[in-house]
Amino acid sequence: MAVEFQTMDQEQIEDFLQASRHAIVATNRADGPPQISPVWYLYEDEKIYFSVGADSAKFRSLQRDSRVSVCIDGDHPDARAVTFYGTARLMQDSTAQRDELIMRIIRRYMENEKEASEYAERAGTDSADVLVVVSPTKILARDYN
Repeated sequence: MAVEFQTMDQEQIEDFLQASRHAIVATNRADGPPQISPVWYLYEDEKIYFSVGADSAKFRSLQRDSRVSVCIDGDHPDARAVTFYGTARLMQDSTAQRDELIMRIIRRYMENEKEASEYAERAGTDSADVLVVVSPTKILARDYN
């Protein structure tokens, strides 16, 4: 039996991506297999934003090869998923724009501003954080419900 699905339109995609879900990021490792990690994200202006540590495997992979895939799924029982294929731009230097986007990502996953600030302080979100900006070249959005 074939699985039936429908493609989501842009409005449905944007609505789906507003929830505080985890994104799974896949980068190309130098030694072959993809490097896959869950991340918090922000979707805005048709771009995906997430942060990584400057000492992380994701950062090293993206420095070498900017191609990236990002998949956000609805988790059971929500059988929807949006996958972005594209290229990443790395924002390493602390700027007002970079720092604000990192804080906006954190705020999406916290209950209030106090929790977001405390988390940022504990996590040490500073110049060691790199903001990754993904510009999609292809978006695959499926609704299996």
